Amino acid sequence: MYADSVKDKPHRLVASDRVEGSRLLNADGKKIGHIKRLMIDKLSGNVAYAVVCFGGFLGIGEEYFPLPWSSMRYNPSVEAYELMTLMSDEELAKAPSYAANKDFDWGNRIREVDAYWIGF
Repeated sequence: MYADSVKDKPHRLVASDRVEGSRLLNADGKKIGHIKRLMIDKLSGNVAYAVVCFGGFLGIGEEYFPLPWSSMRYNPSVEAYELMTLMSDEELAKAPSYAANKDFDWGNRIREVDAYWIGF
């Protein structure tokens, strides 16, 4: 009984595998993708950015976008992450992105991510 009551309490911390696959909504509440993975700075321990998957069907045609972790927040009422910035679909489409079927060094993207997102 104790294990059930502890399990049902909301927590401030969440395991990374529970974030992966979570929906991402734009500031208007429209689903725009899901979180594929988190990139964590080894020295500070902070999440630097989330790799977000947009588009595609059953993994075909998907694109990955690195979005700064600070640009989103968790909304418990919709059980999804939301972008905190108002941006058009066109602005989002111009963000750095990479095809899902390509090998890519995700650990070396922080400058590129910061350079694009600094204005939002």
